[in-house]
Amino acid sequence: MTPSVAVDVHGEDAQRWRAALRAALPDAQVVDEPAGTVDYLVAWRPQPHTFERTRIRKAIFNLGAGVDALLDVPALPPDVPIYRLTDAGMAIQMAEIAVAAVLYAYRDLDAYAAAQAATVWQPRARRDKATFGVGVLGVGVLGRAVLEALRPFGFPLHAYARTAHACDGVRTYAGPQGLRQFLGQCAVCICLLPSTPATRDLLDATRLAWLPRGAHLVNLARGELVVDADLLDALDRGHLASATLDVFRTEPLPPSHPFWHHRGVRMTPHVAAVTQVDASAAHVASGIRALEAGREPPGRVDRARGY
Repeated sequence: MTPSVAVDVHGEDAQRWRAALRAALPDAQVVDEPAGTVDYLVAWRPQPHTFERTRIRKAIFNLGAGVDALLDVPALPPDVPIYRLTDAGMAIQMAEIAVAAVLYAYRDLDAYAAAQAATVWQPRARRDKATFGVGVLGVGVLGRAVLEALRPFGFPLHAYARTAHACDGVRTYAGPQGLRQFLGQCAVCICLLPSTPATRDLLDATRLAWLPRGAHLVNLARGELVVDADLLDALDRGHLASATLDVFRTEPLPPSHPFWHHRGVRMTPHVAAVTQVDASAAHVASGIRALEAGREPPGRVDRARGY
């Protein structure tokens, strides 16, 4: 039986997504608009009316690693399995920007940029790498890829997750007490947690204060994990040396937001891991073929946990 697949993607990339899915699923019926009854829905930030006019028989595939926007849709059917992208080319991108941020902080490149602007030739003493702990907050597919990319540089590596994990060569932490211990080891803290009710506003004034003085925060996950005002205060007081931010509570970031011009903030416009159409279409196609064959693909979302 030929499976039917509806594509709920809007904007200038919509036709590209449909073409990629048709190429990746030549034996499926890929329809342009979600309506009526279909076996699968492939979606990115679907509108509420999508689920009001469409019945999905088998599964929903989310075109991204984060599913918070999808889970927030009120009309989302409660009994349909949801699968998210687990890699599809995103892991290497995330590793690249995370490594760049760590090396920028470790080699004092902010200080050298300021010295250049002031026409000052002033070499700085090298840091002791053994005391420059790098922590990854979140140990999913992306977090593990970042840890693996950092391994050759010889930093002490730390990782925190909601439940206990084992990672070779990485000191791991879990639970509420573990979070404070973890943050206390981080000269650089890289946030890769999903956005859930348990993680929103996680990095507030209290927890930012658990980072060592002079630490660097790197948020590549979701903007709502960090309390903006508390981060700015930590930077202004000198408790944090810098923040590298790729994600924000409101996107695009409003021109009036203090992050734009703060000396301690480096920004990128949510490009740390851009969804790659062809690779993602192949990933979804593989998942659909697995389900059609009675197998479970990777990336099934636990709605109670939010990821």
